[in-house]
Amino acid sequence: MKLLILLLSLFSFSSLAGQQTGTVDWLIVRASDGLVYFGIEGVKATGKPACATRSYWMIKDENSTSGMLQYSMLLSAHDSGRQVAVTGMNTCSRWGDGEDVNTIRLN
Repeated sequence: MKLLILLLSLFSFSSLAGQQTGTVDWLIVRASDGLVYFGIEGVKATGKPACATRSYWMIKDENSTSGMLQYSMLLSAHDSGRQVAVTGMNTCSRWGDGEDVNTIRLN
């Protein structure tokens, strides 16, 4: 029963978060606060939370290992022109109007 509840909660989390697939259109890194944010060209994102009033995505913690790996993947995808699939965290904690990134998949 506990496993079922866990699986349902994970499904609910991912189904409420934003999702978008396309090519990396632009990527900005700010020196003032380290914020890394980017835009995806392609089909408009779906499922974004109400707080995400802008179309860009935010790397939640650019100083973490996962944040640095996500940044690296974005640079690689941009340089090669390959598509990425981005899934959000359903939060806007890094910046108030853009969704935090949970996963980036290089297609």
